Amino acid sequence: MSYEKLEFSQATPVYSWANHALGHEETKMAKNVASLPFVFKHVALMPDVHLGKGALVGSVIATKEAIIPAAVGVDIGCGMCAIKTPFNGDKLEGKLKKIRQDIEAAIPTGFDENQDVEKTVSNWQRWQNFKDLHSGVQDLEVKAMRQMGSLGGGNHFIEVCLDAENQVWLMLHSGSRNIGNKLAKCHISTAKELAKMAGERLPDPDLANFVAGTEEFRAYWHDLQWAQDYARVNREVMMARFKRIVEKHLAGGKPTKPLLEVNCHHNYAEKEVHFGEEVYVTRKGAVRAQENDYGIIPGSMGTKSYIVKGKGCADSFCSCSHGAGRVLSRSKAKNVYTLDDLIQQTAGVECRKDSGILDEIPAAYKPIDQVMENQSDLVEVVATLKQVVCVKG
Repeated sequence: MSYEKLEFSQATPVYSWANHALGHEETKMAKNVASLPFVFKHVALMPDVHLGKGALVGSVIATKEAIIPAAVGVDIGCGMCAIKTPFNGDKLEGKLKKIRQDIEAAIPTGFDENQDVEKTVSNWQRWQNFKDLHSGVQDLEVKAMRQMGSLGGGNHFIEVCLDAENQVWLMLHSGSRNIGNKLAKCHISTAKELAKMAGERLPDPDLANFVAGTEEFRAYWHDLQWAQDYARVNREVMMARFKRIVEKHLAGGKPTKPLLEVNCHHNYAEKEVHFGEEVYVTRKGAVRAQENDYGIIPGSMGTKSYIVKGKGCADSFCSCSHGAGRVLSRSKAKNVYTLDDLIQQTAGVECRKDSGILDEIPAAYKPIDQVMENQSDLVEVVATLKQVVCVKG
């Protein structure tokens, strides 16, 4: 599929790969972002697009000389990590429950943190810059250290998967934990105060922005890069632990070499060149898909996920979707579905089957096959995965 071009008067166009006609609120949100004077060329909406805060989740926003902290969001650097192991799925026979229990014992989930800080974490070079972060987080260094190597809650997860050749993959989804959240909130608050003081008439207060060249922009960009690095390393620390657990069960503890490794953000901003110009690209629930970039597009906890390679589509600012995208809010999912529905929809997956994860029921998400069909011009599929173990945050 290719995109649909949506034009609003007095606004840059919106190119939409969405697998549904935008609703009233979604259209309003897209129009609000497109109306900002510093938006470059057009706004690109991915197939899994849905309502967010200020900007749609699943939107790619290129900007000149400005950045919107609420468009990046509060889970700075949230993303995915996956490795293809040399193990065949037959080796998992009879071991799934024990693997899940070991993962849950080794990797803290929800609000939990590690009791001890491992050497890999304490040796991270960027702790030296902690004192340069926003003053509002200076009391969080110990917590940030303890949370590095922890999953968090919501839709964050750890999965053992099998591909079509019955090869074992390890996959996880997490971000910058409490420290990223706090940094984002500090800067979003500053942006809103500045907009108020300047008497800016924004279509939505969450679209308050920082202008390049200002001290506020510099401080946000510095903290953003730090939190994005934290998120990437957080995934690496968890993946190393996860890999050791699987090796214990499948290789007698002998270390193995991954056949492929992918680690990609899907809530972040970077400086990139598009249409011959240097711009700031914010991907709010979108993955970079430049030519030959590897990416990960997960479905829900009962469906397929995809390892993909980018096709470098210029009109999407070389981006693709970051997942299936929700069709039901968390509260609505809990009201519509029962525990029996969850058990039925996660049949064959070794996972928790309790009311605590009912909001993550597969039916709360869009059909991943349809989402993939809508972006055949953005990515090619390298591997199709199906989970056999799922640990939810």
